[in-house]
Amino acid sequence: MTTLHLLCAGAAQGLVKALQERFLAETGAQLQARFGAVGAMKEALFAGAPCDVMIVTAAMVDALCAEGRLRAGTRVALGQVFTGVAVQAGTPHPDVGTPAALKAALLRSSDIYFPDAVRATAGIHFARVMAELGIRETLEPRFRTYPAGAIAMQALATATGAAPIGCTQVTEIKYTPGVELVGLLPPEFALATTYTAAVSAQAAEPALAAAFIGLLVGADTRALRAAGGFEF
Repeated sequence: MTTLHLLCAGAAQGLVKALQERFLAETGAQLQARFGAVGAMKEALFAGAPCDVMIVTAAMVDALCAEGRLRAGTRVALGQVFTGVAVQAGTPHPDVGTPAALKAALLRSSDIYFPDAVRATAGIHFARVMAELGIRETLEPRFRTYPAGAIAMQALATATGAAPIGCTQVTEIKYTPGVELVGLLPPEFALATTYTAAVSAQAAEPALAAAFIGLLVGADTRALRAAGGFEF
């Protein structure tokens, strides 16, 4: 059986998993996907990990195309993803609509779940937000960071703290059972990231890789992307 290898940002993990059975049925090819922070996916590519399709931020795809590691003519945007705040399903939703409200909600929290503040797009941004609010050092003992937002949300779903809260890309919140989206970060701290797919220069079967990208961004999967948190 043919295997298509993906290096994929965590923000698109739910979408890829939702389409893998359909892709197998339509092409007879299975997906072998590695998910994680965009920085970690770049490191994996540079280290020689198998890769037919890469799905990361548009800026990173552009840079990798310029370096000849991805095929520039194959790049296609999946959509924009905003960064949001999450809590455990069934628990009260705090107000996070303004900087002051977000600050108060974070200070009331017992534990704060978010992705890697060095490699993950949402983690880097959220750490900066807390610094701008002047509470990063105060909150640091409560940080619960994970390699990717999806993993952070899974941990939030089963957290036992009195008032846990989390922050990551909206797609990772929506695709994780046991957590709920409270809202987006306040407009002053809004982060909209465009995720883009491209065929790797080392792809063993570039036509098959392009076919999977076509499925990801096709008109008949637009509703699935929208439901999962992608915006167009």
